[in-house]
Amino acid sequence: MSTRKTEISSRQLDILKFIQCYLDEHGYPPAIRDISAGCGISSTSVAVFHLKKLEEKGYIRRRPDISRGIELASASDREEASVPLIGIIAAGTPVPVPSADTWSEADSADLIKVPRVLLAGAENVYALKVRGDSMQDALISDGDIVIMESAVVVENGETAAVWLKNEKEITLKKVFREGGHIRLQPANKHYPAIIVSAGNVEVQGKVVAVLRNLL
Repeated sequence: MSTRKTEISSRQLDILKFIQCYLDEHGYPPAIRDISAGCGISSTSVAVFHLKKLEEKGYIRRRPDISRGIELASASDREEASVPLIGIIAAGTPVPVPSADTWSEADSADLIKVPRVLLAGAENVYALKVRGDSMQDALISDGDIVIMESAVVVENGETAAVWLKNEKEITLKKVFREGGHIRLQPANKHYPAIIVSAGNVEVQGKVVAVLRNLL
């Protein structure tokens, strides 16, 4: 049975991913307060609203009569996919890499196992290990692994691997198009935004999931 029964919002997808990660880490489901804190939701009532939507759409089952009464709707959500781990991405100062082709060459890459539910139907995926802490307020920290979907265009505010053509550097930032330039925005107040011309930017992929480094 497919897990993508009907379309869900980006917020609901974040909650679904959080539930999967929490189950993997703890062995039991998160409480509503855990979901609110982990997904940056302002109140438990908002979290409950999205959980109801996920239940209505067939992604989860809920037992409101018991504590932590949340479970994924299908055992297939526990299935794993093999994703190539092909390199390192900078979440800090952009790092030089040999060429943009580095990020699509996976012939000799290691494979990592990823819960299929985290991919949410994404295709052409690959993994990168994060170096740096400029995205830590977006829950992407040094040592984490980001699962990327190959993409050349992203929506404003999405987190992407961006190739800076002139500098021959790559970085992981939130992307904002502003007139004739692009702002690459960190999620850490200690790092300034990177402002570059639109012609100097090539999007390599967008983040679809994060595997936290818990060591």
